[in-house]
Amino acid sequence: MTRKNKYRLRYTAFAGTPLALALACAADSALAAEEDITTLDQIKVVGKAPEPDGETVGYVAKRIRSATKTETPLIDIPQSITVVTQELIKDQNMQSIADTVRYVPGVVMSQGEGNRDAVIFRGNQTTGDLYVDGIRDDVQYFRDLYNIDRVEVLKGPNAMIFGRGAAGGLINRVTKQANWENPREASFQIGSWDKFRLTGDFGQAINENFAVRLTSMWESSRSYREGFHAERWGVNPTIALRLGDNTQVVLGYERFEDDRVADRGIPSFRGRPIDTDVSTFFGDPRRSPTWVDVDAFSALIDHDFGNGIKFRNRTRYAIYDKFYQNIFPGAVNATGDQVSISAYSNATHRDNFFNQTDLTFEFETGPLKHTVLTGAEFGHQETDNFRQTGYFTAVGPDATSVRVPVSDPRYTGPVTFRQSATDASNHGLATIAAGYFQDQIEITKHWQLVAGLRYDNFEVEFRNKRNGQSFYSNDDLWSPRGGLIFKPMDSLSIYASYSMAYVPRAGDQLASLTLSNQSLKPEEFKNYEVGAKWDILPNLSATLAFYQLDRLNVAVTDPNDPTVSFLVDGQRTRGIELGLAGEITDQWRVIGGYSYQDAEITESLSANAPKGNKAAQVPEHTFSIWNRYDITPHWGVGLGAVYRSEMYASTDNTVRLPGFLRFDGAVYYTFNDNVQLQVNVENLFDKEYYASAHNNNNIMPGSPIAANAVLRVRF
Repeated sequence: MTRKNKYRLRYTAFAGTPLALALACAADSALAAEEDITTLDQIKVVGKAPEPDGETVGYVAKRIRSATKTETPLIDIPQSITVVTQELIKDQNMQSIADTVRYVPGVVMSQGEGNRDAVIFRGNQTTGDLYVDGIRDDVQYFRDLYNIDRVEVLKGPNAMIFGRGAAGGLINRVTKQANWENPREASFQIGSWDKFRLTGDFGQAINENFAVRLTSMWESSRSYREGFHAERWGVNPTIALRLGDNTQVVLGYERFEDDRVADRGIPSFRGRPIDTDVSTFFGDPRRSPTWVDVDAFSALIDHDFGNGIKFRNRTRYAIYDKFYQNIFPGAVNATGDQVSISAYSNATHRDNFFNQTDLTFEFETGPLKHTVLTGAEFGHQETDNFRQTGYFTAVGPDATSVRVPVSDPRYTGPVTFRQSATDASNHGLATIAAGYFQDQIEITKHWQLVAGLRYDNFEVEFRNKRNGQSFYSNDDLWSPRGGLIFKPMDSLSIYASYSMAYVPRAGDQLASLTLSNQSLKPEEFKNYEVGAKWDILPNLSATLAFYQLDRLNVAVTDPNDPTVSFLVDGQRTRGIELGLAGEITDQWRVIGGYSYQDAEITESLSANAPKGNKAAQVPEHTFSIWNRYDITPHWGVGLGAVYRSEMYASTDNTVRLPGFLRFDGAVYYTFNDNVQLQVNVENLFDKEYYASAHNNNNIMPGSPIAANAVLRVRF
């Protein structure tokens, strides 16, 4: 560590205090004397530093806010949580949600039809349980990490904090915000298949009461997949205001655009992915565009009343425009020489408004120490959805598929898009009003209790604009959470917990309400978990969790009357999760995990999901490990391995995706404190494997060996 960095660390630890100013003056004088630097007049910054939403050191998180809405050490949270820190994001050159979950036990990415993030938590797939700064960000699109400080993966039901959904788990992105730290960093990336990417992160404290920050990104790339391309850019300015010693306001706006090809991969043949080159595109990439425009406004108000009483209000208003069109593969014929091609398009517009207010109290009742949270959330989600089917007029005016040779699966013939009899043209309005209460109780030095309850009134008005038919549902959701923690020593906790969550009949994307299901109870998810967390070293933590997650109230169509549905307790996932993150030595950082998952359908859900089958895209075993070792102050290397056992592409269990073991690597060179160069190599030994699936005939081959070089400059 250089002398300058030591002075910076000392100043950061006491920022905003008279001691800090004295140290800063002494530091500047010492540096000027030793390095012949001219000392400029100081800008005096006073006032209370902003309270951080969490704390990380290298690869390990010390505390987070999102799991409890209070600043709580991870070791005191009775739940399996993995935090992907900023250091890890940079070291692995992560840019997407798929990148972040690669080293998270118990989480697998689904293909998402090539147009969205789709995550499988403990055997349950979701496209809606994605959050930013604790607020729902649930439209289907590919998210970027250019403005993200860290990614928090919370596993198991989380409805007590986050409301509906969050059934198997969720992902919360914590954004970079103006904070008086004056970050100045830019990066330039060049990589395989014509990948170019620029990012910037610039902040400035204007004075003691006003700070600004701007994060931005632009990217253009192709792929190992024929015909694929992507263009995306984003900009996210924020400002921070101090309104007195105890009040802070942060305002932000983001504009994000992503334009790419919707690539749904390859089909299967005789129970496994068809034998073809990994680059082969089935369908037509030129007529498979997908794009999203996001405008999001955010406001945060923090106030400390003193005496352990704190107020926080967060608001987010986001406008989403999403479109995708895809010409994609279906089933291969019995002889394996022809494949069916289909097409459709879908447009979604959604306006999201959410407001959360939290009030926390810290006090004692006799020997008991309490941290009490009370809060309310209000939400308004208005959605318009319009879908069209692709008709292959060369076959016939109403033909919805065409066959092409497997040897040449590009389709170049005519396609006309229009609505079929069942295509959606819907308008939906979801209104949410919730209240919650939680108490974190320190009973003794060794025992803690976390207990909470949330009530949601979730109302959906749904109208079919094609025929004027309207549907309505109104659910009263009570979501309890409880956890008991035993700490035989400060560095070790053992916990047991229980939690519940609900998914109302409108579904993940608020588009599933029908005449037959509008009156049915919402799906329920119950999670039982025991585990342990151990700080092996000050900056090295290990976790262990055993869990059972039951999916209840699954709607099943009566085989004798398709207009009638009934409810069954449909799925159970049992598993083990192990995690390790942190620093083994000052030069050696590591993150890794192992999970065992047994996700089984416990009652027949349909002809393609009979009792006893395994859940789709849930491998029984996953293992990952990543190491960074700094050989000298200038040179470092990284090496990682990802293992996944075989899994089924669909609940019918007829197509298996083989297991694989893949290696990644990296080399780092630090020129000085301000200039760094790194080269990341994915799939180091060019392993052939299958990364994800959407169903039996939408399977994504994994990338061949790929390299990306990043030059990072600080000012």
